[in-house]
Formats: sequence, structure tokens, C-alpha cells
Amino acid sequence: MELNVRDDRKLVEVWLTKAEKTDLKLRESLTDIYEKFKREKYLVAVYESGHQDLYQNTLDLLKWNKHRFAELEVLREKQQHAAEAEQKTM
Repeated sequence: MELNVRDDRKLVEVWLTKAEKTDLKLRESLTDIYEKFKREKYLVAVYESGHQDLYQNTLDLLKWNKHRFAELEVLREKQQHAAEAEQKTM
């Protein structure tokens, strides 16, 4: 388990490995961390290691974001041309 306390953001990050995320005793011990930092008004975020390929998922996300950005750019251009055409007819 890795614990990162970010005082500047009032955030506590708890990182669990695949083995740790299924350890019931460890999970129960997190309650103490939640309570301690709740009193100090910190947000506790628990990150669990997953089963999927991080590299491939990140690559897929970047591809989707690039595609979506292009779609939004085309939409903005169409709206701009429509607005310009409407102004010419006035």
C-alpha cells in the first residue's frame, strides 16, 4: 500500500496492489485512515490496481479524445459558417 498525503489539496491517495485490494484485514484498516482524515476535512481516494492493460487503455483513450476533438472542431466551424451566412442575409 502506498499512501500520499497532499496537504495543498486536502487529498489523501491510497494506492492498493492487486493482492492488497482483496485483503480484508487491510481493507478494514483503511477505516482508521478515513476517520483520521475526515476530521481534518481531507478527501480520501483509494486507487486499486486493475486487470486490464494500462498502456492499451491509455492509448485508446488518447485516440478517442483526438477523434472527439476533431468532431467538435468541425461542429464549431459549421456553426461559425452558419452564423456568418445568417449575418450576410440580414
